[in-house]
Amino acid sequence: MPITVTPYIPQTITVHTGPANQWAENVTVSFSDYIKNVASSEIYPTWPEAALRANILAQISFALNRVYTEYYPSRGYDFDITGSTMNDQKFIKGRSIFDNVAKIVDELFTTYVRRKGFVEPLSTRFCNGTTVTCDGLSQWGSEALARQGKNYLEILRHYYGDNIELVSNAPIRDIAYSYPGYPLQNGSSGNYVTVLQVMLNRISRNYPAIPRVNPVDGVFGAQTEESVKRFQRIFNLTPDGIVGQATWYKLVFLYVGVANLSELVSEGQPYTQIQGPASGVTLREGSTGIAVSALQYFISIIGQFNSDVPVLAIDGIFGPKTTAAVNAIQGRLGLPVTGVVDQTTWQRIYDEYLGIARTALAGANLPTSSQQIQQSVQAGQFPGYNLTYGSSDT
Repeated sequence: MPITVTPYIPQTITVHTGPANQWAENVTVSFSDYIKNVASSEIYPTWPEAALRANILAQISFALNRVYTEYYPSRGYDFDITGSTMNDQKFIKGRSIFDNVAKIVDELFTTYVRRKGFVEPLSTRFCNGTTVTCDGLSQWGSEALARQGKNYLEILRHYYGDNIELVSNAPIRDIAYSYPGYPLQNGSSGNYVTVLQVMLNRISRNYPAIPRVNPVDGVFGAQTEESVKRFQRIFNLTPDGIVGQATWYKLVFLYVGVANLSELVSEGQPYTQIQGPASGVTLREGSTGIAVSALQYFISIIGQFNSDVPVLAIDGIFGPKTTAAVNAIQGRLGLPVTGVVDQTTWQRIYDEYLGIARTALAGANLPTSSQQIQQSVQAGQFPGYNLTYGSSDT
């Protein structure tokens, strides 16, 4: 099963009806019924519709963030969210639902809030704004803004910033937890190993004793095994170099934690590290498409700072000029001069581009997310490459 970071709407969600660390009943309900319950428990149906919509979207996004980050499963719990307002949002089993709230939820429950350029649903924290205040949405404040004539998106941007956007018509499916269902070990390969490697690399930025895996190639070799063993020793796991469920979810827990993915102020899960050609796949003369356009874009930016690297037309066609440019940049980077872009060449070119984007041309706001890069090369999504937890490691 491929692992993607494209968020989805779960068919059902399991709610622990009390605080996480106390015994309480677990209740599994459809996601839309869960949001109807939360909205009917948290806000008043007599509020202006703009306020209702803003609050419901915040409730949806917060819950989806909990699912997306595996916030509770990565801590060893058998539920997705709690009904306690200490950490989550109010859920009351069996309560009545307001008709106007139900109608709005039926319209909106496949829509969520995210930061522009990021993948994950925003952890849209909120509070009532009277007895409790917070950095997120004020429920009573949203009601006041609606009465002043603000629409629901204006209300959301008032509290969460102008750099948010709404994603609509998200796919609906059963919750798919990230653990592959079998141990990963020396000799394993594929998407799950890629996820493992990049989680290790991101965590190593906070825990430098964990050696980085380079390259991130989806192949579990000696280097990955040593990184896993070091991780296991640091976090008091059996240092066998095998990634079973306990090690996997400790990795998820640490990865989400160091990137603050479950916080309102988050590092974010950007479409940043474009994975480029998958293992065994190459771009070469005759290739076409958005990946070629991105390659040409990266090389053109690099060429502005290195006279031996030509600036290319960005047309998505891998022709002789692109081959010559690839040869030039491979020579400059000390790579085999083949004119062919495999995963190693792609990564080195992308890293070179990213260094320029974030230093020499930082003031120019060069794109570093795939969404921005797509706009820059006048094309759509990068096809054929799964974006995983590791997609944000740079």
